[in-house]
Amino acid sequence: MNDRYDAGYGGDQYELVGYDEYNQPVYRQVPAQQTQQPPQQQPYDPYGQQQQQGYAYDPYGTGTQQQPPSYDTGAYDTGRQAPQSGYDPYATGTTTAYDPYGQTASSGQQPRVAEQTAYIPQQSGPAEDTEAPKTPETGERDYRTEQFAFVEEPTDDSEDVIDWLNFTENRTERREEAKRRARGRMVALVVVLALVAAGGVGYLWSAGKLPGVSSSGSKAGTTTAVGAQNRDVIVVHLHNTSKGGTSSVLLVDNTTLKQGTTVLLPNSLALTDDDGNTTTLAKSVGDDGTSGTVDQLNTVLGTDIEGTWRLDTPYLQNLVDLVGNIDLDTNADVPDPDATKKSAAPLVHKGRDQTLSGKMAVAYATYRASGEAQNAQLERFGQVMQAVLRQLTSDPTAATTTVQTLAQILDPPLTDKDLGTFLAKLADLAKSGDYKTALLPVQNDGTLTAQASASVVKDILGGTAKSPDESSAVRVAVQNATGVKDDTEKARVVLLNGGFTFLEAGTASGTSATTKITYSDAADKENATEVAKTLGLPTSTVTKGTVSANADVSVILGEDYKPSSS
Repeated sequence: MNDRYDAGYGGDQYELVGYDEYNQPVYRQVPAQQTQQPPQQQPYDPYGQQQQQGYAYDPYGTGTQQQPPSYDTGAYDTGRQAPQSGYDPYATGTTTAYDPYGQTASSGQQPRVAEQTAYIPQQSGPAEDTEAPKTPETGERDYRTEQFAFVEEPTDDSEDVIDWLNFTENRTERREEAKRRARGRMVALVVVLALVAAGGVGYLWSAGKLPGVSSSGSKAGTTTAVGAQNRDVIVVHLHNTSKGGTSSVLLVDNTTLKQGTTVLLPNSLALTDDDGNTTTLAKSVGDDGTSGTVDQLNTVLGTDIEGTWRLDTPYLQNLVDLVGNIDLDTNADVPDPDATKKSAAPLVHKGRDQTLSGKMAVAYATYRASGEAQNAQLERFGQVMQAVLRQLTSDPTAATTTVQTLAQILDPPLTDKDLGTFLAKLADLAKSGDYKTALLPVQNDGTLTAQASASVVKDILGGTAKSPDESSAVRVAVQNATGVKDDTEKARVVLLNGGFTFLEAGTASGTSATTKITYSDAADKENATEVAKTLGLPTSTVTKGTVSANADVSVILGEDYKPSSS
């Protein structure tokens, strides 16, 4: 072991000066050699032992020390040297002088300079002593906290642990997200239920169906002015293709009040034709067609009809079959028109909740018993129309398909889509119970009075009654002397359809073989002749004579009058 280190053969030199607290050697730089050696230097004794001779060190306590041999760069002397203090590792008692730093023994003791500790270049620093020193009291090692270092060593299962942590975290996040979504859905559900409840209450309030709230005000139009209410109206003409004759109704959709109505229009309703002459609804439908009739109805009723639906009886039969039969309360037994025997069972029975097929519905809608007024048959047609609407779909597209399936040609400007959409709205009202049927009250002369028609013309149609001037129509007074009570009504219908104003003169006490038609003013002769033609009587029955009050022409029906031929 060398105690001196020569870094470059003559360069900087280092010498051992002691050991640190971890028992590691500590070196210092040796200054350049002096020409004069200072007095003997006290050597460093790391073990606390005092040496008496220079740098002599006897580790074995032999008491004999030798000086190490002196080296000379000029010659090598192997001769014996004078004893000097030195280091005898084998305790032989005789040592040669040993100068571990390459200085001769004669150099003497070196002067002491300021200590400069340094580590040998190209040599790592002192290794830390990992072994704790022993305590003098117990002889055991004293470990300190700073001597321990915690090293996190990766294990084979580290990635599995990370994956498990990620899975746990993701599952927790999913649970939290599911809870948030559930809370969101619950809030949305509560909001929707609140809106539905508010809408339902609002609807019931507007419809007047809330308990303790009267519905008469809303339906009567007190909430919204009658004139400001919106209505969609079309007219339906039922043509009896087998027996002849027509029946007319108005289908009204009050979109403001959400109310549907079928308004029955008697054939005797007085209208004014394009020439300004007084006519009847039945005659107008047959002579002026649909467009002329619509204009005349708008004038008389003060309404706005949007279209005309000509419904021949075969199409009515197909319509009922398409919707799947109808249910209604019938008020009469209707015979089968195809039956050959009078004793045959009726096609339609009188009673409640009767189910009618297409053929049965047509027979019931066109049936008029002997002696009945035309309004009785009109009311049956209204029953059939409302029952059809209850059975019809409320979907506009499906209702349009039903109309198209009928394969009928509609009068312009009404189209299949317009009619299907309109009927679907009425069907929805009919199913909910917001639908009714009303008869337009008409006087014997076919005119309307403000008081009689206010409940229909004003409240339902939102119009104003405007009957033709009475002086513009030929007034015909009819007295029945045929002995058949029903002949009066049949003559009334025929005259009204002919455009005349009918005035009932009652029933004669006896019968007459021939019919007599009289006029008092020569200007009315032509009118009297037209009355005879309308009733199907020869013109020879017309004579000048006395007429009833307020009449232009008087008629006394005799046994020669045959309503079937008129």
